[in-house]
Formats: sequence, C-alpha cells, structure tokens
Amino acid sequence: MSKIKEKGQARALWISTFAFTVCFAVWTIFSIIGVQIKADLGLNDTEFGLLIGTPILTGSLSRIFIGIWTDQYGGRIVYTIIMLLAAIATWFLSFAETYVEFLIAALGVGISGGSFAAGIAYVSKWYPKEQQGTALGIFGAGNVGAAVTKFCAPFVMVAMGWIAVAHIWAGVMFVTAIIFWLTTEDDPDLKERRKKGVKAAGMWLQMKPLQKLQVWRFSLYYFFVFGAFVALALWLPRYLTGVYDLDIKSAGMIAAIYSIPASLFRMLGGWLSDKYGARTVMYWTFIMSVVCAFFLSYPTTHYVVEGIDRDISFTISMGLPVFIVLIFVLGFFMSLGKAAVYKHIPVYYPDHVGSVGGLVGMIGGLGGFILPIMFGIMNDLTHVWTSCFMLLFALVAVALTWMHFAIRIMERRAHPELKEPAYLPELSGKKK
Repeated sequence: MSKIKEKGQARALWISTFAFTVCFAVWTIFSIIGVQIKADLGLNDTEFGLLIGTPILTGSLSRIFIGIWTDQYGGRIVYTIIMLLAAIATWFLSFAETYVEFLIAALGVGISGGSFAAGIAYVSKWYPKEQQGTALGIFGAGNVGAAVTKFCAPFVMVAMGWIAVAHIWAGVMFVTAIIFWLTTEDDPDLKERRKKGVKAAGMWLQMKPLQKLQVWRFSLYYFFVFGAFVALALWLPRYLTGVYDLDIKSAGMIAAIYSIPASLFRMLGGWLSDKYGARTVMYWTFIMSVVCAFFLSYPTTHYVVEGIDRDISFTISMGLPVFIVLIFVLGFFMSLGKAAVYKHIPVYYPDHVGSVGGLVGMIGGLGGFILPIMFGIMNDLTHVWTSCFMLLFALVAVALTWMHFAIRIMERRAHPELKEPAYLPELSGKKK
C-alpha cells in the first residue's frame, strides 16, 4: 500500500471519528438540558422520556436513507451536509418555549445521529475486510461524545443556562463541518466509479438485502448494544438524581463513567472481532449483560423473617459504588458488542454497507428512542426505579437466545455431517 493511500486512510478515519464524537455530543444534548426543561415545564417521567428520545427518533429513521445516499453520492458530501443541518437546528433550539415546540426542535437536532450511517459507509471504503473491524471500532468510539456532553454540559448549564449549552454545541458542530470538508477527500470507490463513469446502484437495488431475516437479527443485537446504550446515556442523569438524590453535576459525571467505556472500548471490540471473531465477542457481550442487568434490576427490598421468638428484618439495596461498578461493566461489554455487530456487515454485504448498515443503525437508534419512553412509562406504572433494568434484562435474554439458536441452525445447514460447530466466515476471526 502506498504512503499516500495510508495517509488518506488515517485522515479519513480520525477526522471522521472526531466529527462523529461532536455529532454524538449534540445528539445526546437533551440528557442534560432536558432535566432543566423538565423542571421548567413540570413534565412527568413519560413526557421527559419522550423529550429526550425524540432526537434519537430522527437520527435513527434517517440512517437507512443516509446510508444509501452515502453509497450513491459519497460520504464526504453527505456527512458535511448532516453536520451543517444539525448545527442550525441546535442553534434554533433556544427559541422553543412550549413542550410541543421543544419536541419539534428535538426532531431537527436528531439529524446529527444520522451521521453514523454516513461515517460507517465512508470509513469502510478505505480499508480491506481484515482491517474493517478495527477501523469501524475506532470510528464507533465517537460514541464518547455522549460522555463529553455528560461531563461538560452540566457545568455550562449551571454557570450560563441551558440556552448557552445549545449555542456552544451548535457552534462547535458548525466549525467541525467546515474542518471535515476542508481536510478530507472522497473515498476510493467513489473516485473509481467517477473515473469509469459508473453510476451507483439505485435505491431499490440497495435495499434488496434488507429482505433477509439475518439482517433483522443483526438489528436486534444492535437494538440492545447500541439502543440500550443511548437510552441509558439519556436516562442515567434522571435515574441518579431520583434514586441517589445527586445534583445534576454529580449525576452527569457518573453518567460519563458509563458512557466513556461504552464508547472508547468499542475500538477494543473491533480488534477482538478481527482476531477472535464476532461470534465470540457477541457471546461475551450478551452473557455478561444478562448478569449485570439481573443485579441492576433487583429493587431495594425490605424482608421480614418470622423467627422463633421475634421477627428478623433486613434490607437488600444497591449502594452507589456497587451501582457504578456494575454500570461500568455493562457499558464495557455493550461497547464490545457494538463493534462486533458491525464486523458482520462488510463481510456479508460488501456492496451494501450503506443500506444494511443504515438499517441496523436505524433499528439500534430506535432503541434509543423507544427505551427511554418505556423507562418513563414503567416508572409511572410500577413506581419501581429499577424497572428500566428489568426491561433490559428481558431484551438481552431474548437476543442471546435467538443468536445462539440461529448460529446452531446455520452450522447444521452448512455441515450437517458435523457434530462440532462449523466454521462460518462472519463468525470467526481466523479459520483454524
């Protein structure tokens, strides 16, 4: 590989990752300013869940179309337009006054989340298959933007108000869009198509692989590893202020402790997927997530045991230090899983990374929209704070079960004569 191409690879990867970090920081802005808006408007938990989840809706639904447009027109132009539109929407957020106006503004802010589909398709074009897991893992680490918002926004909001947060985040997004456009170039595949005068496949042809059940199975995985990550990133400040009576600054910093590993370790997940295979990483992810979600879902409970001559009472509850450790572990394994899911896509669908990656990203992002609303509804109905983790426990248990039996069926179909699990290209890093 020439030094010029290597330089282009590195620049495309790292600048795209930086841009995605900024986009993700904007995408999750309501996790912090939403707490103040909730207080100002007197919202209940269901209304709050809808407010913080609305940007996730736009960012999710737009991903499949953005992915297709990226395959057709190139990631550089699509990525830049997304950032400019998101910057404008975030700036005008400050003009909202009523709950409905905030929801409408949040829809505009949410376009920043669609940047993921553009970035995945753009970055993957620069790397061969054996390096795509690592490269896409590094790009996906831009999820750390959620931690940037959790850590920085509370201090800005306390000092200057939530409107200042919106204006500063919008300004940074606008500057990032300009830097990205000036420092990147079109991907090699797009250049080659232009040189040969070949047009990209039409939208309906790009969407043909979406008919396969396998794509929807990948989408369920991502609904948990990414959707639940976004949902918890949005919900944790509210959870911590409610359960542990923390102020917004302390809650934001603890939420960042969850967001950082659930973002940065995605790079490790990509490397592990290249080396040991996506199947192994997904099993690690789901098994450990089941364990963590089980303990996190256990509510504070008071027990009374009828003794021989007196009643014996005791309480089981989770202290803040234990909660932080468990949420850190959960975030870590979610991070590995996010990279492993996207390791599958370029292997199975090399010519449809935009459309397939866009659909998987859309379903995962919808988890970030649906789950906060469900968290709020379950709080209002059950009046149990840990009900959000009960829901996540059920979700990951279903994903683990489906994955295991789907893999066993695939293995038997591929090699019915073998009793031992067979090698499948998307599931293993290296054939042994």
